[in-house]
Amino acid sequence: MIDFNIAPFTGKELEYVRQTIDAHKICGDGQFTKKCNSWLEKRFKAQKALLTTSASTALDMAAMLCHIKPGDEVILPSFTFSSTANSFVLAGAKLVFVDIRPDTMNIDEAKIEEAITAKTKVIVPVHYAGVACEMDCIIDIANRHNLKVVEDSAQGVMSTYKEKALGTIGDFGCYSFHETKNYSMGEGGALIINNPKYNDAAEILREKGTNRSKFFRGQVDKYTWVDFGDSYLPSDMNAAYLWAQLEMADEINENRLKTWNMYNKAFKPLEQRGRVELPTIPEGCVHNAHMYYLKCRNLDERSRFICFMRERGIQCTFHYVPLHSAPAGKKFGRFNGEDVFTTRESDRLVRLPMYYNLTNEDCSFIIDSVSLFFKNT
Repeated sequence: MIDFNIAPFTGKELEYVRQTIDAHKICGDGQFTKKCNSWLEKRFKAQKALLTTSASTALDMAAMLCHIKPGDEVILPSFTFSSTANSFVLAGAKLVFVDIRPDTMNIDEAKIEEAITAKTKVIVPVHYAGVACEMDCIIDIANRHNLKVVEDSAQGVMSTYKEKALGTIGDFGCYSFHETKNYSMGEGGALIINNPKYNDAAEILREKGTNRSKFFRGQVDKYTWVDFGDSYLPSDMNAAYLWAQLEMADEINENRLKTWNMYNKAFKPLEQRGRVELPTIPEGCVHNAHMYYLKCRNLDERSRFICFMRERGIQCTFHYVPLHSAPAGKKFGRFNGEDVFTTRESDRLVRLPMYYNLTNEDCSFIIDSVSLFFKNT
């Protein structure tokens, strides 16, 4: 069986986890948490990075730092994971879904402005598959309407837009280090803060409403409860696991890109014959090979493809059921305009196995199996 995903492992994870245990410091903000935060800031030229327990809690923090209040509206694509929506629902916002672009599966920047009302407070671009949304346009819209931008960059670690790291372009960026992502700590994420005026508030929010971070830096002689907060700190053991991968970030990235490029080269003839559609990488975007997907002709063909691949021992999967069609999406939001591409394109998309150290032999077998399916249909 060729798994759809295997969490990355470099070999040093256990050594670093042991170091946290030996240091008697396994809670949050230990040595490895600090190393990871510093690495993210330096590598991506981020103003401030804070590891969190997940990308979901990073989004929770971003929503609160945007001062979302009940009745406010947030614009986002319907083609995304529920976490993107949940964080703003938690803050009391009404969700306004807009259509996606069929080429990148990202929010259609041309549909955002018509969805803005007097209640709109935030735009949430989701960088699907680690491929950037059209951020120049989105930032321009946000600036003209005095809106915040929260980048859902859960899939975008190591990707760039016009040489800027995803997550560092809007007001806030949110990364995921879940088991399924390019770099993993099991469960985990990070909040990227691109305006220093939010630094203190973010630290207080993340540290259960206290100014404990300032205390540990010697900026106050004691710490106390100063505002609302929660516990968004991951264990330093999780950070230790992640650190082993950030040390090898380029090697992991290059390895995944090698697999992605093997797929893309092999499937070009299928695309030229009109049998499938392949991912699009717009000019100015550098992706991280987070996933490789194909688009079948329709839902029925995709279902048959997944069954065929499973029979050959290859796990493939589709992705999101559009949020606006889900029970919670109908309860908490509305779709603005016409759903031209969101449902149609989500019904066609299928993801192939993609992970660090997928062998050439397995990749070749996957390629041969895909080719065989489309040869016989």
